[in-house]
Amino acid sequence: MSNLAAQLAQDAAESIRSFNHFTQPYKGELTYPSEAYEAVGSLVMLTQRLPQSYDQLSTFLERVGKTGAVTADHGTPDEHLAEARSALASAALIAQTLTEHLERAHNALSPLGLRITDEH
Repeated sequence: MSNLAAQLAQDAAESIRSFNHFTQPYKGELTYPSEAYEAVGSLVMLTQRLPQSYDQLSTFLERVGKTGAVTADHGTPDEHLAEARSALASAALIAQTLTEHLERAHNALSPLGLRITDEH
């Protein structure tokens, strides 16, 4: 992939895929509530950063659209650029909502521990 921005986004997606595999219930990789707490904290950071990514992509699309050099296979470039920018703005709002929910989960996990017994 020659596009570094796309490669970085692909790497992030691949990291989440690896996280999903690692945390599958039957694998038993998570042992303590504190591990879930730390993981959710990291997911909070991830979702907090997404709105900036979306905003910067939108800003790029606005700037490139003003050059008059963008083409489209159908419709007008302005229509497609406006739709993409609108969708990115919506995604930023959804990411903010996702962050709020993850913060609630993170806070709920903070007091938890695990009593160690012979069974654990």
